[in-house]
Amino acid sequence: MMNREKGWGKLQYMGGLGYQDSVIVTMKGLELRLVKILTVFTSIDLSSNHFVEELPMDVGSLKSLKGLNFSHNNLTGYIPPSPGNLTDLEWLDLSSNKFTGRIPRELADLTSLAFLNLSENRLTGHIPRGPQFNTFKNDLFAENSGLCGFPLPKTCKNSSRETPPETILQENDTEHGGWFEWRTILMGYGCGTVAGISLGYIIIDSKKLERLARSFDRKGAKMRRKSRRNARRSYQR
Repeated sequence: MMNREKGWGKLQYMGGLGYQDSVIVTMKGLELRLVKILTVFTSIDLSSNHFVEELPMDVGSLKSLKGLNFSHNNLTGYIPPSPGNLTDLEWLDLSSNKFTGRIPRELADLTSLAFLNLSENRLTGHIPRGPQFNTFKNDLFAENSGLCGFPLPKTCKNSSRETPPETILQENDTEHGGWFEWRTILMGYGCGTVAGISLGYIIIDSKKLERLARSFDRKGAKMRRKSRRNARRSYQR
């Protein structure tokens, strides 16, 4: 199952000429009986046992794995991101365990994943979005009181808690040019505003001075005309 070779040529089955192996497996939520087992059939079904502790990280090295079923056990801890390396994985069933923490974002990147069941655990946080995750029904995430987001009816109250701080910083730097660049723009805008207001006051004050000067000129002209009239009257007398 660690070998990615597809086994070209004629299909071969496990077992000898007089006897063929058979097995009952749960594939994509359906229990099936395979009367013959293809040698290229790579699936692990360890459901309904009493396994405890965490899911092994080594699962991520089984590159040819098509299906993985660990449902109905007593597995605890976080779901490791290593299953995200299984690019051929078509179904994954980890339901009815005691997994905690968030759903690994790596699982949402699996483009071959047609079936996923994470119900009846203790998972928390926002359900990641992805091409396959967007097609899953809400009952595949049910009985996880801490989960929120599509396809569940429960919305996440604080979206900032659902995105890692590093991602938020990267998005801000990418979309808005970074805090330093914005701070520079705001400083320039503030300085320009102050300069504009100051220039406006200068223009306003200069206009006031001009009007005041004109007023004095008019008053001075009136006084000069009045003094000339008085001088003429005195001369005539």
